[in-house]
Amino acid sequence: MERLLVINPGSTSTKLAIYDGRELHASITINHSAADLAQFPDIVDQIDFRTEALLNWLSEIEVSLGSITAVVCRGGLLKPIPSGVYQVNEDMVADLRSGRYGKHASNLAGLIGFGIGQRLNIPCYIADPVVVDELQPVARVSGHPKISRISIFHALNHKATARRAAEQLGKPYAALKLIVVHMGGGISIGAHRYGHVIDVNNALNGEGPLSPERTGSLPATALVNYYFDEMASPHELMRRFVGRGGLVNHLGTNDLREVQKRMEAGDHQAKVVFRAMALQISKEIGRASAVLHDHVDAVVLTGGMAYSKALTDLIAEYVQFIAQVIVLPGENELEALAHAAIRVLRGIEKPRIYQR
Repeated sequence: MERLLVINPGSTSTKLAIYDGRELHASITINHSAADLAQFPDIVDQIDFRTEALLNWLSEIEVSLGSITAVVCRGGLLKPIPSGVYQVNEDMVADLRSGRYGKHASNLAGLIGFGIGQRLNIPCYIADPVVVDELQPVARVSGHPKISRISIFHALNHKATARRAAEQLGKPYAALKLIVVHMGGGISIGAHRYGHVIDVNNALNGEGPLSPERTGSLPATALVNYYFDEMASPHELMRRFVGRGGLVNHLGTNDLREVQKRMEAGDHQAKVVFRAMALQISKEIGRASAVLHDHVDAVVLTGGMAYSKALTDLIAEYVQFIAQVIVLPGENELEALAHAAIRVLRGIEKPRIYQR
């Protein structure tokens, strides 16, 4: 049976797991203090630090490196690529290390995994990074010829959840039209047509509905006036719109549970903003249904906020006329990565090759 090491770094933590085949053997979230990370001038300088934490954990759970048959990692910021499982190679490592397409903690995954794979002479994979791009040509056109719409979204969970929904529906993912809604710190709503995400909002940069940490799309005139009134740098504005926007800006928290507690205590503003977020998500689902136009098999709600029955019920009230609503909460990233690698190792799916 395959033994997989799964690596998923975030900005202040590293999530790790060992899977024996499709079954979880052990997992952990290692939190890194701000003081520990402050000693590294650049994200890539954290490779040895995080690798050491990984090796220490394997020692603690008595899993030998020699027992691992493959490594699978969260995909980082790379060039736009089709969905699939990619074997990490020198081209990918070069782009991740240089930050050619952006610097993010997720870039560390492939770098750490590739190093371990080279050391053990075993394959290292990534699966469905955020830069997966399957947009149809008309979806790229914005209202200005110098500004194109781009595909950056929660591709890993979108694809994994779409496959789970397909199992419930008793049909192959490639035979369905689905609207998948990932609801986390950012919210992405994708129109999945026969296995491809042909249209999706750019959740990383805040396009779409307001979310716990993002403003979502804003009126153009008001946005331009805000820019000149505030006299802030583009970097500072992005911090306000992506990270400090949405629920954080309106209510001072990105925790939906806290918002719901305030609602229960009679906080009118919390109730209005909560319902506004649900409405904006629903409007984006309606847009995706127009993209699929003739039939939608299901609307699938996923991500951490899908654990909120109050939110999923409210969205369902708005959109159940479009299609049945399936709720599959959680991000399930470690599991999705492990299952992706298994598909390759068992010959169900062929690995793709990344080229610069």
